[in-house]
Amino acid sequence: MSLSLLDMWHEAGLFAKGIIVTLAIMSVWSLTIMFQKFFAIRAAQAETRKFAPEFSQFLDEDNLTEAINLAQNYKKSHVARVLGNSLEEVKPLITDGSVTVADINSAERAVEREMLMTIVDQKRGLGVLATVGSTAPFVGLLGTTMGIVNAFTGMATSGSGGLSAISAGIAEALITTAFGLLVAIPAVWTYNYFSTKIDNLTAEMTYTSKEMIDYLIKGVSGDFGRSRFTREFSTGTGTAPISQ
Repeated sequence: MSLSLLDMWHEAGLFAKGIIVTLAIMSVWSLTIMFQKFFAIRAAQAETRKFAPEFSQFLDEDNLTEAINLAQNYKKSHVARVLGNSLEEVKPLITDGSVTVADINSAERAVEREMLMTIVDQKRGLGVLATVGSTAPFVGLLGTTMGIVNAFTGMATSGSGGLSAISAGIAEALITTAFGLLVAIPAVWTYNYFSTKIDNLTAEMTYTSKEMIDYLIKGVSGDFGRSRFTREFSTGTGTAPISQ
């Protein structure tokens, strides 16, 4: 019996083919999410690097309207989404140029809501990668187990013995385990990679939102000016700079 993959596919039973098709679907699904998440995170970081200095400039000028409009133009930026939407929500409260303690509390709640929704969007699809990474080896092992059972059953039925009588069947069965591992390994790697990237993006959102709140707090005393927020936000310095 030829041991080529094509010949093994033709010789495989319905159960083994079902396992291979299932793993192929899992692979395509996880690969689709991998590419979507990669380009989405890359676009978010690129837009944030463009958004940050312009946003800081508008805050320097106390021009909240233009700052909000700018954030709406960078819809892929995680930082723009959090800062822009939260500022838009509290803008009516500070139209007179002054900021009260109640306004600060409203801004903090708005930031928390926007951060929560943004993080949920960023994590969408990671559950699929985790599921594929943890279950694909077992799906492949199921195909291998049933393949070995069929190989021994065929040997018992034919009455022939020896390793040569079942080696081709065992080799065919082990293909499903190998396929399962090929599907699972990239899923696990990319799940860990995206989890780390999302943690970094979350740190950026937390840091910049806290700095924006500090900026608004200065408004309580009427001292908007050039705050530490605008200085560090525009230069990318501080404890959580905009990632490159």
